[in-house]
Amino acid sequence: MSPGLAIEEPERLWLVGQRAFDDGLYPLARRALERFVDQYPQDPRLGDAVLLLGRARFVTGDTEAALEAFTRVPATEPPAARKLELKFWEAESLFRLKRYGEARTAYDVVIRTDAASPLAPEALYGYGWSELELKRPEPAITAFRDFLKTWPEHALAPSAMYQMARAQTEVKRYNEAELGLRELLAKFPKARIAGDAQYLLAWTRIQAGDTQGGVEDLRAFVKANPTHELAPRAQGLIAETFAKQGNRADVLKVYRALMAQSPPTPEALSEAADIAGRLGNPKDQEAAWRKLVAQFPEHPLARRAAYTLATAAFKREQWKDAAAFGEKAAAAADDDELRAEAWLTVGESELKLQRFAPAAKAFEAVGAVKSPPAWIRFRALAGLGLAREQQKNWAAALAAYETVAAKSPDTKLRDWAKDRARAVRSQMSATPANGRARPKAGS
Repeated sequence: MSPGLAIEEPERLWLVGQRAFDDGLYPLARRALERFVDQYPQDPRLGDAVLLLGRARFVTGDTEAALEAFTRVPATEPPAARKLELKFWEAESLFRLKRYGEARTAYDVVIRTDAASPLAPEALYGYGWSELELKRPEPAITAFRDFLKTWPEHALAPSAMYQMARAQTEVKRYNEAELGLRELLAKFPKARIAGDAQYLLAWTRIQAGDTQGGVEDLRAFVKANPTHELAPRAQGLIAETFAKQGNRADVLKVYRALMAQSPPTPEALSEAADIAGRLGNPKDQEAAWRKLVAQFPEHPLARRAAYTLATAAFKREQWKDAAAFGEKAAAAADDDELRAEAWLTVGESELKLQRFAPAAKAFEAVGAVKSPPAWIRFRALAGLGLAREQQKNWAAALAAYETVAAKSPDTKLRDWAKDRARAVRSQMSATPANGRARPKAGS
């Protein structure tokens, strides 16, 4: 018989959970530890299992469940070291859940309980960041300064320097922020946060009045970090700064650089569209939006761009483009109101094209959206009535018109619907069941 079969079930679950966690197999660790905790609440290893279970949940992104584990009181009183670790991970979970006030309190417990604990540096860092997120920059600055004074070589030191500079810019202490950021970049040039620090340094110099130096730093940042998530924002800030100085040629260069960026990013194309808008170049702006929609159709920025293109095309009476872009916006939108507006644009464009079946489908899609605004809902119902009327589906047309006539808050639309309803009733009375019009008297 295999020796593994002789292992008791609690021991087996504990070993699987512990070793899977150590090997980075967090879903497996979670399953084993959940069974252990649920089935063996009297086991002396319960406290360690609960802590490990919470961490497995935390790593896999189930933060609410992780918090439940960290705040769970084991059947046996846990040792002081485990209590402190549970409180630290509780703070980390609360921070990830954006419950910053509660996170700050939990971090403070860790620091006050044992300032010499291995968890103290990360707890103080989390405390300072919580203060910053709570819009309390002064205590955040104090926390980060204490961190850097006590642990200047800690792995979190570059991030602490960056967060302290962020807090200093909040209270407009730009000179202090600039000095701190320069020290960060000199001391930790290869830190993960170095690119963000370079951008913040440039922004800080501009805010402090050193426009030329700030722009030079922004250009250096973009050159060194062309694919950084802040690169489009840096290009936009360069353009905005030049625009304030009335330097249209330089702004246009920024637009072209963003459009030519390789590989392209949705943020760069969106920024290019904004720049073209500020320059008053609608054709360039539309070119940027079109490229954004074509290359990143599922991105949130592309959804909004597609809707903007749809409404612009509708105003120009370019019904095919309006319908096509509206459908792209509606299909990808995760905002109910945007989806409803996009489907309404599609339906009204299809009506103009006299394509009544897709028009009706689009108007019905508006009705399927959860709680669309009243003006959209009743315009869609009115459009549905027109589409059904053109399809000679008199009953469906009449039902739509009567709903609009009875409930629409728009009096003009209500009166129009009443007129259409009367016309449909007249048509229905003149059309027998076989669909042929009744002969006129004397014919």
